[in-house]
Amino acid sequence: MTDDTTNDEADKVGPPSPARGVYGISVAADLSGINEQSLRLYERHGLLEPERSAGGTRRYSADDLTRLQRISELVAAGVNIAGIGRILSLEDRNAALGEQNVTLEGDNDDLRAEQARRDGREKP
Repeated sequence: MTDDTTNDEADKVGPPSPARGVYGISVAADLSGINEQSLRLYERHGLLEPERSAGGTRRYSADDLTRLQRISELVAAGVNIAGIGRILSLEDRNAALGEQNVTLEGDNDDLRAEQARRDGREKP
């Protein structure tokens, strides 16, 4: 028995993180309904970046499968690969800005509450 107390995700019991690559390309193709060649094409064009195992095998995550679903929707709507890349980039940026906005709103609320406490103590 070792004394290694690192929090290695591989040692955790339960489902993997949605961001952790666990599905091989054939499983990802089956789950997404997208053939393996298209998955490779999407990766080449930067539409998704599956993890790689130590041996270089692609490992797709649940987040990758969600992204593939979005790519499929855009392909079905007639959007070309360059357009899909731009749309996904803008959607990613919008999501990041939304998360930052939530954080800033919380910080603002905290600052207002602190200011209200200070104002209450400073009144005669």
